[in-house]
Amino acid sequence: MGFYLNLKRKAFRLKRFLLGHEGRKRKYKQAKKPSWMRPMTYGYQVVESNMARDGSDDSDFDSVVAQREEMDQTELWYFGIFDALIGDKVTKYMQSYFFDKMLQETHIRRKSKEALKRAYLGVRAMIREQHKLEETCRMGSASVMLIDGEKLVVANMGDYRIVVCRDGIAHQTTGTYLQSAKIHWSRRFFAACQSGNAAGAKHSRGSDLSVRSERIDSDTEFLILASNGIWEVMKNQEAVNLISHIEDPQEAAECLAKEALIRMSKSSISCLIIRFD
Repeated sequence: MGFYLNLKRKAFRLKRFLLGHEGRKRKYKQAKKPSWMRPMTYGYQVVESNMARDGSDDSDFDSVVAQREEMDQTELWYFGIFDALIGDKVTKYMQSYFFDKMLQETHIRRKSKEALKRAYLGVRAMIREQHKLEETCRMGSASVMLIDGEKLVVANMGDYRIVVCRDGIAHQTTGTYLQSAKIHWSRRFFAACQSGNAAGAKHSRGSDLSVRSERIDSDTEFLILASNGIWEVMKNQEAVNLISHIEDPQEAAECLAKEALIRMSKSSISCLIIRFD
């Protein structure tokens, strides 16, 4: 109880990278959308990893990005959560090599998946080289490109995950993960990489990358982008059931993070909720 009250006394500190013309808005609902395009809102919550463990303030924590671009009359949203090791590197790559190119709509739709994959692979290689990391050292991230409110390009690395709620049912859009908290805990005892590695990198199955595209349809209610601190203590459908009745995505994100704390998650806790109205 003392641990939880200590958290209650401290405001959750947030580190975010909000870029683009509408970057400073925490939630967004476009006033003039075509009739076929569904309005969208979002909210996020980040808890410092060390704070979640022992109430200390000396820690690195996840970054959040929410960026809107208009390219050739195409609305493009880019959302992501990134661990401290990745930080804003993927976002900067996408800004330089994709968003700033002012591509036409046909190129945006065709090249978005390729650009996101290239960004992740390039950043992963750069971080490993800079910090002399082994293949088994984990980096974590989940990100989404939303094109005209109808096409999704999703990417995740490590144990960060993206879940789509369609008609109340959770659908995992990214690769396979540890399903049991017991398995996760057993591996955490062997968590540290060798002493020369960067702080925060952990020994696991490695920083596997998954990139794929999906469609937003009338059954799509919301997306959850979340770190391993969420998924080590709850399953996909549990997370969906917990927040499905909460219309405000910011409130939903806070609820999800709070529940992970109550369940004594020991890893980085961050989540971003995107709701389609």
